[in-house]
Amino acid sequence: MGTSRPELWCWLHAEDFAYTPPMRQIIPIISRVLILVLATAGSVFAQANPDWTQPFPPFRIAGNLYYVGSKGLANYFVTTPQGNILINSDLEANVPMIEASVEKLGFKFKDTKILLISHAHWDHDAGSAMIKEMTGATYMVMDADVPVVESGGKTDFEYGNTPTTLYRPTKVDRVLHDGDEVRLGGTVLVAHLTPGHTKGCTTWTMEVTEHDKKYNVVILGSPNVNPGYKLVDNTAYPQIAEDYERMWRVLKSLPCDIFLGAHGNYFGLEEKYPLMKEGGAIPFVDPNGYKNYITQKERDFRTELARQKLAAK
Repeated sequence: MGTSRPELWCWLHAEDFAYTPPMRQIIPIISRVLILVLATAGSVFAQANPDWTQPFPPFRIAGNLYYVGSKGLANYFVTTPQGNILINSDLEANVPMIEASVEKLGFKFKDTKILLISHAHWDHDAGSAMIKEMTGATYMVMDADVPVVESGGKTDFEYGNTPTTLYRPTKVDRVLHDGDEVRLGGTVLVAHLTPGHTKGCTTWTMEVTEHDKKYNVVILGSPNVNPGYKLVDNTAYPQIAEDYERMWRVLKSLPCDIFLGAHGNYFGLEEKYPLMKEGGAIPFVDPNGYKNYITQKERDFRTELARQKLAAK
């Protein structure tokens, strides 16, 4: 077999060529480019959703629970005598904003001891590697979302082949299971598996005390059926419809006084925040709003499921 064709010669000698001095000089450059691509991938979606990176005033919701997120992406900060807990890391571009919000409230970002997420999508977990580096926080993730987190989004059933949704892979320090408790300094958060939106989508609950009264807090993971989600004959996620059904059952069973979620528009952040008054009623106490939101989202799911079943016939 001759080697007169250049492309054939390159193919036959590819292994040797990979270790030549020129290639050893090029490889670090390629690596830096790939890291840059991953670090900026979220910016495409941030441009399409400008409220994701738009600052929002940090504030105390009730008890030891604070809001430190952007206008569109919700982050929660739980303070305790033994350090603090952060829920959601968002895009890497948001991390400095989250840090500034925490510091503005009078706390030290480096005192973040535990990092949690609502689910393994880039807009809620892409900044996790950076936050671990900055704080040394212990990263805890629901079992079914761990492979996605540790692959940097590559094993996500819907977005794994979409470069703009990928991020730095992050090692999970504690694998959570449905019903697990996260404890720190007398505060207890409970992880509820509410799958469908992602396989390990997590709804967090906790109790807070305000004016000697206890409130049940629900931080909703996500009940959304995203555009493009296949609810019927989904080979990458065969049980997706059944998982959504499980989620509705769990969400309906949770006692809710204070309704929160992974995005501010779930619970009316912009509308309720101006109603905050020191010593006044907590505008985020909204059990009926929670029930109505879940009812509407379940209705949307059933409409989409029926449409897809009909189309599949």
